[in-house]
Amino acid sequence: MKNNLVFQKVLTWIVTLIVPAVLALTVVRIILNPWFLEFEYRTPNFPPDEFGFTLQDRLHYSRIALDYLLNNAGISYLGDLHFPEGQQAPSISCQLMTDCTRLYNDRELKHMVDVKSTVQAALKVWYGSLVVLDGLGIWAWIGKWWLNFRRGLSRGGFLTVVFVGLIIVLALTAFDTLFVAFHDVFFAPGTWTFYYSDTLIRLFPERFWQDTFIIVGSLTAAMGLALGFGLKKS
Repeated sequence: MKNNLVFQKVLTWIVTLIVPAVLALTVVRIILNPWFLEFEYRTPNFPPDEFGFTLQDRLHYSRIALDYLLNNAGISYLGDLHFPEGQQAPSISCQLMTDCTRLYNDRELKHMVDVKSTVQAALKVWYGSLVVLDGLGIWAWIGKWWLNFRRGLSRGGFLTVVFVGLIIVLALTAFDTLFVAFHDVFFAPGTWTFYYSDTLIRLFPERFWQDTFIIVGSLTAAMGLALGFGLKKS
């Protein structure tokens, strides 16, 4: 009997630790949609592209970039893109390209390959975490430790709030440090820095990423609070 209680406690803590990943990645998947691009580019005082991309240009090209991250296409999906006839990359970026009419240079394409691998891996973690959490929920219901499962969910909700709360504070007070740390974790040094004239920066300036961190953190924290308080009395 004692061993069974200890085992249930271990399983409950596993539930607690899975919840933050499930909630955060659920929000990430929600914003990996065209609606978020529409929302973000239309936010007040969003910085215009000093090299000439219009709002419609940004919406058009960013949707293609988003499609690439989620589909099974190779890098030619982006590599074959060109500026409209008569246009080319700004001078600084153009100097590094053999064909100045290409939308992305080789450094940008290499980074997008890395980003796609990271996004696809994150989605696999999300799917796997959902399966494990659902499986534990079914097991808890059948095995009669449902109350402990619910407590694990509640505790995981509060843990999520603490975790993303720190991220939101950093995003508001020391975004550059957070941004560099994030990229150093997922990408090799020197592979993710670009000129302001490069297409990736023109489409996704720093403001875009700061807003993204804050929105993802806020939505995740809200879900964590709802889960934490909603199941606290169980």
